[in-house]
Amino acid sequence: MKELCLYLGVGQTKARELIRGNNGFGVQIGNRWYANKKELDRWLEKNTA
Repeated sequence: MKELCLYLGVGQTKARELIRGNNGFGVQIGNRWYANKKELDRWLEKNTA
């Protein structure tokens, strides 16, 4: 989660909100959430001006 916060420049609450949303880059394995970097970069490209 810390790496995601640093990468996006957001706090933990916002990072959790994004990763658990229906964005296509968040993956849950057991109780942990992971971000697929390729999908995250694709999502960022699509959603930033």
